[in-house]
Amino acid sequence: MTNLWVNWAGDQQCAPATFATPCSPDEVADLLGSAEAKGQTVRVAGAGHSFTDTVLTDGILLNLANLNRVLDVDHATGLVRLEAGITLNAASNALHEHGLAFPNLGDIDAQTVAGATATGTHGTGATLQNLSAALDSVELMLADGSRAELNARTDPDGWRAARVSVGALGVVTAVTVRMVPSFVLEGIERPVHVDDVLADLDSFVDGNEHFEFYMFAHSPLAMTKRNNRVALPEQPRGKAVDWFADILMSNYLFDGMCKLSRRQPRLVPLIQRGAAYAGSYRRQVDRSYRVFASPRLIRFIEMEYAVPREHSVDAIREITEVTAKFDTPMPIEVRWVAPDDAFLSPAGGRETCYIAVHQYRGMEFEPYFRACEAVFDRYDGRPHWGKRHFQTAETLRDRYPDWDRFAEVRRRLDPKGRFANAYLDRVLGPVG
Repeated sequence: MTNLWVNWAGDQQCAPATFATPCSPDEVADLLGSAEAKGQTVRVAGAGHSFTDTVLTDGILLNLANLNRVLDVDHATGLVRLEAGITLNAASNALHEHGLAFPNLGDIDAQTVAGATATGTHGTGATLQNLSAALDSVELMLADGSRAELNARTDPDGWRAARVSVGALGVVTAVTVRMVPSFVLEGIERPVHVDDVLADLDSFVDGNEHFEFYMFAHSPLAMTKRNNRVALPEQPRGKAVDWFADILMSNYLFDGMCKLSRRQPRLVPLIQRGAAYAGSYRRQVDRSYRVFASPRLIRFIEMEYAVPREHSVDAIREITEVTAKFDTPMPIEVRWVAPDDAFLSPAGGRETCYIAVHQYRGMEFEPYFRACEAVFDRYDGRPHWGKRHFQTAETLRDRYPDWDRFAEVRRRLDPKGRFANAYLDRVLGPVG
């Protein structure tokens, strides 16, 4: 029987020679030994939430879902040891019992901790960094089955490469993450006129710990979301309220509207305006990870780019103009993060605005995404490593000041290219 792996969006698939779910690091080492003997490549699939062909292989594909434990918790320092296959949601729930939380999260928490950090996944907050910046140490299994512990003390360059590695250096089997004390967030969502947001953007971004917004090209409204810490007890919403807001309205109803737009593209402007006006005032006071994340049942394809923060307004306006020329019912999403120093971090060395565009499943995306990418290119944009893009190593090299240092770490840790595939050859170049 053919092993078939398909990602969450359903747009990437492969048939590896071996699809394995090891239950221990020793089993991972055995599988790497097999790959060496057979001359096969090895890739690792997390939760499948990437939209690129980053894990595709005809060799050995590993799923680390069984390496999902919390290994150690140091309450004094906030350092937590996690196996690579634990999801952000599972880790958040487990660590809340210890009074600890991730300092920031994105709006989806189904990803594995290794997959989310390897692709530079992020939340929003002008003073907060990508998730990978919280990695204090990374345990990497190399092609020969040996393990290397990479951190700022043992291997500074290896650590800066491994925090956002796109799986190019080896198999991450465990990580040590620097957590913060658990906190409660007040999340406030309300529609604001796009022009009002852009006219006073710095006040919105700097005046909140976490600020983001969604907008539609054919609507004057931005659906803003502000998350800020509060000294209040958590106030979980009732299951019925959650189901109505997060499942029925945000997923089932909008999915139905997207299906209609797929059949009748001329209705896209009307559907977008309706979806924007449906976004009403909403307040939530709860544990941080419950406020950050929300269910995503609608299947779509996404492109996201990191541009220098100073270009936020111009880039947002240009992307809106481009989006209005294409048939897509999906929104534009905008977030901000602080700089970090991982070699391949899209936010490396600069304050960053992330702009994401989406296309509903079954609708043509490439002409739209290429037109958006042309805008991002003009602003020295760096693609999110887990989202669709059309870049190559040649086009990306000059956008990352430490590109060559990452390449040197890659040659040192994976000299034979055991963890390469067509995607990495395209976007990072061959190992040699």
